[in-house]
Order: sequence, then C-alpha cells, then structure tokens
Amino acid sequence: MLEIKNLKVSVNNKIILNKFNLEIKNGQICALMGPNGVGKSTISKVILGDKNYKVLEGTIKYNNQEITKLPTDKRAKLGIFLAMQTPSTIEGVSNQDFLKTAMESTFEKHIGLYQFILECEKAVKELKMDPTLIQRNLNDGFSGGEKKKNEILQMKLLKPSLIILDEIDSGLDVDSMKTVFTNIKDYLEENPQTSLLIISHYPMIFEYLKPDTVNILSQGKIVKTSDYTLAQEIFKNGYNKYIKALNQEDKNE
Repeated sequence: MLEIKNLKVSVNNKIILNKFNLEIKNGQICALMGPNGVGKSTISKVILGDKNYKVLEGTIKYNNQEITKLPTDKRAKLGIFLAMQTPSTIEGVSNQDFLKTAMESTFEKHIGLYQFILECEKAVKELKMDPTLIQRNLNDGFSGGEKKKNEILQMKLLKPSLIILDEIDSGLDVDSMKTVFTNIKDYLEENPQTSLLIISHYPMIFEYLKPDTVNILSQGKIVKTSDYTLAQEIFKNGYNKYIKALNQEDKNE
C-alpha cells in the first residue's frame, strides 16, 4: 500500500531524514519507534505533503501511484489520514461544519444533513464523547483527550485506507485510551484492507494494536526492523544498543 524509497528530507535547511525506506502492505499494522528528535513525526507530515518539509531525494508511492509531489488534499482523497499529535484549534469554524465539509471534500459528493447526523451521532456514542462538542468550535476548549477522540471521530467518518497515528496516546487517561484504541481496532476489523502506521513511545498502545512490524528510527533512517518482540525489547532495554551499532557503522564507512 505504501512504499517509501531512499527518502531525504530537510526542514529549515537541516537534514532530518536520509536514506529512509519503509514499506507497509495492505492490512498491515506497522510501528515506528525511536528516541525523541529523530524524525518520527517528520515522516507522518512528509507522507501527507506538509510544505514545510522539503523532499530532496526519494519517492513515496501509495497503491502504486507516486504521490511525492501531490498536494495534501489530493493525498487525503486517496485515503490517507493522519491523527495528529497536537490537533489545531480553529475559532469560528464549528466541529460539525468542519466534519461535514471534510466528508464532502473527501468523497467528492454532497452529504445529506440527515445522513451526516446519523453517522456522526453513532460515532460520537461509540467514542463516548460529549455530544455538545460537535456544536462547538473545532477543538476550542477541548481537553487533550477530547481532541484525540475528535481525531478518531474524523477517521471513522472519512473512512481512510491508510491511517497514521502520531502519538495518539499522549494526553489520554486510561479510560479514554481504552475507548480510542477499541474504536481503532474495531475499524480495522471492519475494514481488513486498511493499513495502520503507529508512531509511539509507549507500550500500552501495542497491547490493543499489536504491530506486524516494528521499525526503529535513528539518525534519519530505519536501523532495525522486526516483529512485535522488538517493541518488547525496546520497552525493556531502550534504544542504546541500536544507536551504538549505527554509530559504529558510520565510523566504519
């Protein structure tokens, strides 16, 4: 579904990713881990085409279509969705209007108000959200947990085929975390061809969403790929082993 080859990316003339390669197959859950400041959130923004991140080399393909130069809205319409680490607040735009407009733009058709209300109310109930949040300005006055639930509400309504979770677990208490992860898991079970890229530091998310592959990112590239046991090892021993190995490799070169 997603194929990234030899990606080199800069921000403010600083190289963040270099020789970055990643492949995610249909229906696969892929985890991306690494120390702070190594570019994990960068890759999520690059996949969605954030203009602040300049692709110097490499390609990004989605369902065999190269999207490296496509604008963000085009990528979203292809089925790529990012649940952001820090969702934006937009005053003067109601959550309801935002959601309905996003659905109509993504599906490129008019969505009747009655249909929208039914889908929205069902998703809000499943996420155990306060229904009044739909009438308020987008994320205005929302708690951290409410913002993250609102991201998953967007996911449920927009029905993406590739979901990127950028530290979705930050800001969630235990109960909210369980609700959010249960909704994501249910969505994946209902849409078995949907793929998931998880960016996270914490072990609890993997108790709900067990990854098929775990990738360690350091110095702008993936230095180790394995199965779920790699995440368990990292939780126990940290990243030093792989960082030291990479430093030694660089010295040898």
